[in-house]
Amino acid sequence: MIKKMYKLIPLTFFTILLLPTLALAHQPRITESRLTQVPNPEISKAYYGKLAGEPDVYVIKASKPFDLYVNVLVPDIIGQKKDVSAVVIKDGNIDKPLATLNGISFEWKKFYEPFGADSYWMGPEYKARVEAGTYEIRVSSLNNDSKYSLAIGEIEAFDGKEGLNALTIIPKLKRDFFNVSPIGFIVSPFGWGLIILMYILAGIVGFAYRLILKKVAKNSPRGATKNIDKGGRLIRLSIGVGLLFFAMLTTWSPILIFFSGFATFEAIFSWCGFYAAIGKNTCQ
Repeated sequence: MIKKMYKLIPLTFFTILLLPTLALAHQPRITESRLTQVPNPEISKAYYGKLAGEPDVYVIKASKPFDLYVNVLVPDIIGQKKDVSAVVIKDGNIDKPLATLNGISFEWKKFYEPFGADSYWMGPEYKARVEAGTYEIRVSSLNNDSKYSLAIGEIEAFDGKEGLNALTIIPKLKRDFFNVSPIGFIVSPFGWGLIILMYILAGIVGFAYRLILKKVAKNSPRGATKNIDKGGRLIRLSIGVGLLFFAMLTTWSPILIFFSGFATFEAIFSWCGFYAAIGKNTCQ
């Protein structure tokens, strides 16, 4: 039952809480090699990388005409240089690039992205209807040592799978790309919305579990409405707060946040699920 409910989390989360935010969101990707294949180039994606001595290359292989959109951004952090450029090349024609996005002479604009609650400097962009072929987007900077984000595509497409992927990636981006603690994700609707959703789900599971035990074990300690004393409540509240802060400082794991909510539920209602299962009661 819990497994099925967990699978419904992304869909519920996105449809109820995040539609306004997701309208502005790219599918985040962390660039892990110097050469990256870009599938479905019209679907909006944001590739995050750091140049390591040579340009990063993004390859698009299109069998039919498509709308190509490319935008260069850099994080708004101390010490970040706004010198990232990109060149769009079709079918290997290096001498005649399709477009040159020169970030060195460009007047960058500050941009706030509410999905991850992060600030960027937005650089040059390119948009055109292009023919079928093989395209390369080569990203570089003066010393090829800058951090950058490359946005490709304009069609926003988010589902439960992409939502869970974003939850995995965003804490890493906070720490490694923006040089801040992942706890800052809490100001994003995606962050505080996840906490609310997991706590609501934990409360529903807690109430359902307690109601079932109360009915099937009506005249035994397992069916008690309350089964922990004040000290037990304080312990569970501490566990709940500790798990929540640990999750926010590390991975923002929905599972950790769920158990944080469940421990908090137990503290509020003086009831422990494990004690109920084994028939233990410390209430006087």
